Amino acid sequence: MGKFVVKEAKGGLRFNLKAGNGEIIGVSEVYSTESACMNGIESVRKNAVEGKLEDQTVADFAPVTNPKFEVYKDKAGEFRFRLKARNGEIILTGESYKAKASCLNGIDSIRRNAPDSPVVKE
Repeated sequence: MGKFVVKEAKGGLRFNLKAGNGEIIGVSEVYSTESACMNGIESVRKNAVEGKLEDQTVADFAPVTNPKFEVYKDKAGEFRFRLKARNGEIILTGESYKAKASCLNGIDSIRRNAPDSPVVKE
């Protein structure tokens, strides 16, 4: 099972969602308060399950409504994803992946781990 790891960051708090093997599979923004950070975790838990997939790496992709996982290519040509809440805010981002399949596996891992992962403070 994964876990949400909350830790101090410049300007506040942030959390990482880690898979059972300890790998970071998603990173949050920086929150100014602990309460806001916890609300962010709850938002990820809910929206990861409800989120649809919008693959922006294909021509003429079909936009989907929020919440959603957006898959896109970064400036280096690698695949990335971000999870957007119902209000359109980015609530979690993933690392870069050389292969699209690996990026999609990262999204699947978020969907599996987010709902039941405990919160740990560092």
